[in-house]
Amino acid sequence: MQVILKQDVEKLGKRGDIVKVSDGYARNYLIPRGLAEEATPDKIKALEEIKRTEEKRAKKMELEAREKAKLLQGKQVVVHVSAGEKGKLFGSVTNAHVSEAISKQLGVEIDKKLIKLEEPIKELGVYPLKIKLHPSVEVEMTLKVEA
Repeated sequence: MQVILKQDVEKLGKRGDIVKVSDGYARNYLIPRGLAEEATPDKIKALEEIKRTEEKRAKKMELEAREKAKLLQGKQVVVHVSAGEKGKLFGSVTNAHVSEAISKQLGVEIDKKLIKLEEPIKELGVYPLKIKLHPSVEVEMTLKVEA
């Protein structure tokens, strides 16, 4: 019997895969637990349509990420913070500070979760900064921390 997996099933396949299993395994285990459904021609067509739509959306997201990458690659962002003697900061510069500075200075909205700092920034200076916009798109920038 062919079934369409609704969830990832260990040693069988991932969500959306069409797999051939024994009738008993499908009827007694997979279908009652909501892990799979019988693969009818209508359901297979619907699954293919969903996969095409997801593929288009993924390509669109990657193109958007590449456009943002062109705007950001190699740029420098300046963050102004209060600092004490010898360049020590009161607190530290966080991803949220960097995200806010990028949106103000470069006009590009970046989620703070995408920003990767090498180390916590607790002193004035210039630091390397990486932003992972998409699994295949990563941008390197420079962060300058000023008093």
